[in-house]
Amino acid sequence: MAINWFPGHMVAAQKKAAEALAEVDVVVEVLDARSPAATVNPMINAMREARQRPALKILNKIDLADPAVTEAWLAWFNAQDGVHAIGLSCKKAGESAKVLPEARKLVPHREGPLKRLRVMMMGVPNVGKSTLVNALLNRRIANVGDEPAVTKLIKRYDLPDGTWLYDTPGLMWPKIALATDGLLLAANHLVGVNAYIDEEVATYLAGILLARYPAALTARYGIDADNVDAPGVIEAIAKRRGFRIKGGSADFEKAAVTLLNDYRSGILGRMTLETPESRAVQMAALAVDDARPTGESP
Repeated sequence: MAINWFPGHMVAAQKKAAEALAEVDVVVEVLDARSPAATVNPMINAMREARQRPALKILNKIDLADPAVTEAWLAWFNAQDGVHAIGLSCKKAGESAKVLPEARKLVPHREGPLKRLRVMMMGVPNVGKSTLVNALLNRRIANVGDEPAVTKLIKRYDLPDGTWLYDTPGLMWPKIALATDGLLLAANHLVGVNAYIDEEVATYLAGILLARYPAALTARYGIDADNVDAPGVIEAIAKRRGFRIKGGSADFEKAAVTLLNDYRSGILGRMTLETPESRAVQMAALAVDDARPTGESP
């Protein structure tokens, strides 16, 4: 099942963001450090490149991500033209103080009252953008919620140092090219729950965890990771926790939600679901598919 989620209000929000970029110096795009490439919105890249604006990529939630893989992703982003990347956890006190100095490095000519720094905060829904905005303002202004697409309007705030900060709604894009990106976005709770099936997403997540973090599954659920496949992980969780439906069969849906919640909350440990190497493999496969004549089977 392909996962796509593009609520109607995002069409108008995209248009307004593209117009507002004319008045902006730097785009600050907030990503999820557990799936950095999957959370890059290609529409945001296209909009900023059309205006020739540099990007500061914020890998947020590094406290939940695998530290070694985070370092690899930072190097990957920092090798791109017009891009600078840093990692932080915007819920930690003082972490937000890193953002504006790093953004200012990208436009050193913007300094002083007549050349104030103007930044636009962007990202997919529920990635932590509004939390970062509130931290920069040092007060709760932007709405924060545990469901995607809380912010609906573009707002401008004047920071004490004279910076203009534009906060935008979380933006998705109309069609997710990689099916695995949709699954990663869903696993990280970045799309609406009506856009995916919990069991499907949890099974995909289980496959990644078996390959990269099997010990975490064993420690949390008592699973023999060497002798189980991804669907078996969900079944094992159901049996371990006693999740049953009427008739005594395993409650796969409840087990799937348990795995997703344990991963999202960090209970399973610090994990990253994609690496620069896995991304390269997926993009190469996508390029082959795109080059194949219409109607030709893979």
